[in-house]
Amino acid sequence: MNRVVAGVLAAAVTTGVAAALRSTDPAREARWRRSNYRGRQVDLTGGMATAAGATLGALATGGAAGAGAAVVTLTGGVLGALDDADIESTSKGLRGHLGALRRGEVTTGLVKLVGISAAAVAAAGITTGMGARGATGHDLPTVPARAADALASGVLIAATANLVNLFDLRPGRALKLVGLLTTPVLAAPGAPGRLAGAALGAVVASWRDDLAEETMLGDAGANALGALAGTALAALPSARVRYVTTGVVVGAVVLSEKVSFSRVIAATPVLRELDAWGRSG
Repeated sequence: MNRVVAGVLAAAVTTGVAAALRSTDPAREARWRRSNYRGRQVDLTGGMATAAGATLGALATGGAAGAGAAVVTLTGGVLGALDDADIESTSKGLRGHLGALRRGEVTTGLVKLVGISAAAVAAAGITTGMGARGATGHDLPTVPARAADALASGVLIAATANLVNLFDLRPGRALKLVGLLTTPVLAAPGAPGRLAGAALGAVVASWRDDLAEETMLGDAGANALGALAGTALAALPSARVRYVTTGVVVGAVVLSEKVSFSRVIAATPVLRELDAWGRSG
């Protein structure tokens, strides 16, 4: 399956699941509704539809990379939905979840963090261990080297899932980040390009409702879509590109504990214009 077909399938599934969820009672339950930054009510089931489209789009790309991507994307969607449904917890960010753990409280956010991290390493292991890079002539020579590469790729996938979720604070912001991360990968041959196509298909299908402030990706959509984008990056054959990208993404996640990205964007004209592009108001 080529990248165009993968993208179309991801978009079609996202659109179909979104329509189905809108017609059911759960879409109207309080746990699936949130007030956004302007106080408008948004529907989190749109993020579930995005997660479904991203997962099936990833699976349809085939091969080891497609299987690995589907595993971590589905995990991100399911555990993200579990976190979305938890309206009691007030713990936010890594420090908040670890602080809750020190008090003896296991938050859904911590379960999500651990679960996605484990799935990311497993996905990276499937991708590297089954020869997804071998076809491009970039086989790693030893078992320890393969294990180290799988671990590094797992970090990249998990960190990207986390970073996209951190950006889901304004309409379209997380979708734009995924677009920026995956559009350059679309031209890559093989698995990376196909996975990027699936991610972009889910982005396109989610675009209108998210920018119109009718839906929100939430943890389910943002973590799933970020995991798929991360797997596309992790499937790239160049170790140098993967390691540099990992450093940038992990650095951004760590920085988010100290710096408000929303404030940085608001204070930077170019970023502010890009962030506002396409919104309804």
